[in-house]
Amino acid sequence: MMTNGVVHANLFGIKDWVTPYKIAVLVLLNEMGRTGEGAVSLVERRKLNQLLLPLLQGPDITLSKLYKLIEESCPQLANSVQIRIKLMAEGELKDMEQFFDDLSDSFSGTEPEVHKTSVVGLFLRHMILAYSKLSFSQVFKLYTALQQYFQNGEKKTVEDADMDREDGEKQMEKEELDVSVREEEVSCSGPLSQKQAEFFLSQQAALLKNDETKALTPASLQKELNNLLKFNPDFAEAHYLSYLNNLRVQDVFSSTHSLLHYFDRLILTGAEGKSNGEEGYGRSLRYAALNLAALHCRFGHYQQAELALQEAIRIAQESNDHVCLQHCLSWLYVLGQKRADSYVLLEHSVKKAVHFGLPYLASLGIQSLVQQRAFAGKTANKLMDALKDSDLLHWKHSLSELIDISIAQKTAIWRLYGRSTMALQQAQMLLSMNSLESLNAGVQQNNTESFAVALCHLAELHAEQGCFAAAGEVLKHLKDRFPPNSQHAQLWMLCDQKIQFDRAMNDGKFHLADSLVTGITALNGIEGVYRKAVVLQAQNQMTEAHKLLQKLLTYCQKLKNTEMVIRAVLAIFVPDHRHACAPGSSGPLQRIPIAVLGLRNCAQLGLCPAHPWNPGTGLNPSPHGYRAHPSRRGCPGQRSCHVLSVQVPSGFGSVL
Repeated sequence: MMTNGVVHANLFGIKDWVTPYKIAVLVLLNEMGRTGEGAVSLVERRKLNQLLLPLLQGPDITLSKLYKLIEESCPQLANSVQIRIKLMAEGELKDMEQFFDDLSDSFSGTEPEVHKTSVVGLFLRHMILAYSKLSFSQVFKLYTALQQYFQNGEKKTVEDADMDREDGEKQMEKEELDVSVREEEVSCSGPLSQKQAEFFLSQQAALLKNDETKALTPASLQKELNNLLKFNPDFAEAHYLSYLNNLRVQDVFSSTHSLLHYFDRLILTGAEGKSNGEEGYGRSLRYAALNLAALHCRFGHYQQAELALQEAIRIAQESNDHVCLQHCLSWLYVLGQKRADSYVLLEHSVKKAVHFGLPYLASLGIQSLVQQRAFAGKTANKLMDALKDSDLLHWKHSLSELIDISIAQKTAIWRLYGRSTMALQQAQMLLSMNSLESLNAGVQQNNTESFAVALCHLAELHAEQGCFAAAGEVLKHLKDRFPPNSQHAQLWMLCDQKIQFDRAMNDGKFHLADSLVTGITALNGIEGVYRKAVVLQAQNQMTEAHKLLQKLLTYCQKLKNTEMVIRAVLAIFVPDHRHACAPGSSGPLQRIPIAVLGLRNCAQLGLCPAHPWNPGTGLNPSPHGYRAHPSRRGCPGQRSCHVLSVQVPSGFGSVL
């Protein structure tokens, strides 16, 4: 069988096959063995050795690009490879036959050029075996494909030379094989072999997790995955990467379809059953239900998520799988976190996670507890002590992702309590950190949700001080790092809209602020309603503003959104502060318990310069709180706090 110049040798049970590109790589290896050590310098040989692994693992590339890569490492060897391939392509079929016969000599002798068990040795043996299994007609088709591959490479080389003569300043952009698989590289290659496909999937999965901007675009990646599945529909890992890719574009139907296909193929291929017997099938089923619950929860389908979670719990209980039950318990908290007993459920989840030795779940539970108690008005020192215990788990088990989340959480808590200096210090600490994980493709873990949250805090902290130009620079960096189609882009979009809104209100451009409310509402409905009420107050439409704030207050009290409750109460209170502060009065501040106002969110109070201090109101601003910038107007509660969404942890969604 032949497709796009690729002779499929896996028809004989071999997971690799011979392509014209791989023949060119074999020529490179052969020339490296024939070239004496004195002919190639030590630096050039080191560069060639570093180049080999991407060439062996990556997809097929054009001949002209291969020449360019070799020439950058060793120009002399590039010329030898080019001559050798030209002689083979312009010669006869027997030249290719003789070349493969000579490859076996690399393993002969007391000191062979290549060891059989090395990476290069395994590649050579796979190619020799795949070539020996080809029929005569397949060998002829392979030779024809090699001639076409050579002609296309020569044509491309001539075109590049013409372009260089026409415009000497315009150079071809240097490709980096150790960073990402580019779209043109993938499109020029034929069907990937088993090892190439596995390398491609692992590389793209790592990029999606850590640096989405360097991965293929959603459309290009899906096209390549469909091409992989066309030749191997039972490739379970390709279905799972398709599931992750569809999540990038919020495609709930395709995401569900790919997730179900992944677990179906996992069971059909026996990947679980081979190692775990019959237990493997049950494991796939319960984790399929758990992942389905996480998927529905991500898209806000809470009833479907609860049904899927009940199914996962039932299967896990039948199999006595305590680890799966722990994940289910964590997701039970996520689905029921608005209930009164959610705090008890979360504490129980943390204790069980510690008991079963699951530091990742235990840490996420502790951070969720900290976030919940912060909104309930607990003192900052108790929250920081809890985060310190969580940090001990992170550093003990090298949980790099959770270290980032913890620092972002501290940044949010310091801002929540009005300590802008400490929040700034924590945000800068996170931005200066590198990942502890050994990531492929030379990517540092710097494009995660934690970094997006920290940068948003940094932008808002500058805007609060009136440094809108600096805030704009941070937002520009956010837009470059997290493009609009990335999964964390909504964070900076909302941050940008809120900063523009604050600036418009400070400048008295209420009509401009009103036009920004629509964008804020699309990203955060509660925040949009609150901002609309603030604009109405500024336009002296007190009746409409009061109605909106009353509805918002009632709704947020049901949701137990304490911060927004305080902001709504302050917005109601400011226009009528004299009446509310009068001794023995029953103003709006008297309608909520003092414990709710115990959040000590000094930044909120700092935005109300007309508000006199009255011990009777229960307000207790800290002397170290936020100092409003002189340019700010008296717009109550314009600052809201980004808090990392640890309550719906991304780590739970990738449990397999």
